[in-house]
Amino acid sequence: MPRIQIDVHTDAADLDAMRSELRAGLLSTPRTIPTKYLYDDEGSALFERISELPEYYQTRTERELLAKYAEHIIACTDAQELVELGSGAATKTRILLNVMHRADRLRMYVPFDVSEGIVRRVAQELVLEYPTLQIHGIVGDFLAHLEHIPNGGRRLVVFLGGTIGNFSPTNAVKFLSSIYRAMEPGDYFLLGVQLEADVARLEAAYNDTAGVTARFNKNILSVLRARIGADFDPDTFDHSAVYNRNAHRIEMRLRARYPLTVYIRDLDLTLNLQAGEELLTEISTKYDRPRAETLLAAAGFLTQHWYTDPHALIGLALAQKPI
Repeated sequence: MPRIQIDVHTDAADLDAMRSELRAGLLSTPRTIPTKYLYDDEGSALFERISELPEYYQTRTERELLAKYAEHIIACTDAQELVELGSGAATKTRILLNVMHRADRLRMYVPFDVSEGIVRRVAQELVLEYPTLQIHGIVGDFLAHLEHIPNGGRRLVVFLGGTIGNFSPTNAVKFLSSIYRAMEPGDYFLLGVQLEADVARLEAAYNDTAGVTARFNKNILSVLRARIGADFDPDTFDHSAVYNRNAHRIEMRLRARYPLTVYIRDLDLTLNLQAGEELLTEISTKYDRPRAETLLAAAGFLTQHWYTDPHALIGLALAQKPI
């Protein structure tokens, strides 16, 4: 059996769905571009840089939290396989993989990401680091392709980075429910959430002085240019990220600097944007423990353990699909 297997789940139906999704978003009020289009290979690389910026406390805090509690998490789950949704560069995941490896329990890692380049890169890195590890990578949209997660031994499914915050609470429950259905009874689920914090600190994390987040945000326009022939010029937009207190979330937008006309070839669609008009590209909802556990319960999970850092910036909820 080959140690690396990569399944790519993109076809004509996915392309049609993408076009329909983008048309609906760009014609909605406010105009919206789904967050997943931030993460092509360039966007994924930029996010790796963001995660190391001094303002972006979220990644290093979650990494420290995992390092502190990884042995407890693995002991509780007794997992042999690790499935990671939105795996990216798998930098934090290595903490869990190391603990599983030391316990002689590591059998398979399933990185699931929209970026084929990053899945292949991570797979090549990890087979060198863990000589007996099998890797079954999945390239696809975890909103559409969860059924392709391979069946196997006792699994720990992880969804880190506060990515659940990119969904509205209603859609978060729907997504968690789809994860629940893809799991076997007795499997565990580790959810990372970003917690409520000082507004100035939150906004600084999305408006770094080096401008990397602005580049990351504007890159979504380059993605649309490549995928659907949209003649957006990133230099005609400004990056914006502000905290919406009522919705408990950061809202990241691109704001037109002046009136613009944008033609989208594959949609045969012309957009007329006013000066100051915005495109919503990401929401990042912040939670507290009760609201996070309510999401999990609504999807059917039983929360077994809750971990947080001394400043309560990040939470990790370890939940199980009941046997």
